[in-house]
Amino acid sequence: MNPRFGNGAQLHFDDLGPRAGAPVLLIHGHPFNRTMWAPQTAALTASGYRVIAPDLRGYGESPVVPGKALLADLADDLAALLGLLDIEQAVVGGVSMGGQIAMEMRLRHPCLVRALVLSDTSPVPETPEGAEFRRAAAERLLAERMGPYAEEVIDKMLAPYNVTGMPAAAAHVGAMMRATDPRGAAAALRGRAERPDYRPVLAAAGEPCLVVVGADDVYTPVAEARALHALMPHSVLAVIEGAGHLPGVEQPEAFNRVLLEFLDGL
Repeated sequence: MNPRFGNGAQLHFDDLGPRAGAPVLLIHGHPFNRTMWAPQTAALTASGYRVIAPDLRGYGESPVVPGKALLADLADDLAALLGLLDIEQAVVGGVSMGGQIAMEMRLRHPCLVRALVLSDTSPVPETPEGAEFRRAAAERLLAERMGPYAEEVIDKMLAPYNVTGMPAAAAHVGAMMRATDPRGAAAALRGRAERPDYRPVLAAAGEPCLVVVGADDVYTPVAEARALHALMPHSVLAVIEGAGHLPGVEQPEAFNRVLLEFLDGL
């Protein structure tokens, strides 16, 4: 489906599993698309959950909204999507940038969030140096397109041993990155350059939260996941061995096991 919202965004998404199942919203990271969640979608729907997996604006099959896409814009898109589907509350999960969008949803639309799943992500605000890096990266993607970037970061998105040891996973991750419209990726990078501090809202959150991290994640290391876990009063932490920044892709069985254990406990 591909509805258009009043804010100009037009989202392509999958709505899978039984309509009466508990809804789970899965938010992909940058610069990927909803197909990264295929192993989780299969496991969750087989267990009776309803899974909503969108392509964020400017990613996958969702058209670009030019300029700058704040995390607030992306969260509002997803809140509108849940409204379109008459979903009053969902478990909201995301990886990396998707996790930050989940945090933004908790900030802006708390009544929609039944629980959180935060994978390989960070709640801290962007630094001035980080903001400048993201703006420069946006211009680079527009100038060079996605190929050079994909080659540069593949062994950070996945643990280096999985780039060679899991060729199918590496090919999928690389294909998602290269297929992303650089205008959409650039808009999101400009928006993330203005990322706020999510720690106060998370520290006060009463909802359950699953914090997941790959044991060999170099972007958001285990120490940062432990700090996020310590911040949230009703959270549990799962460290996925044999994985980097995308444990749901690299070790889907282990990731699905901890995810289903968390969801079933709700």
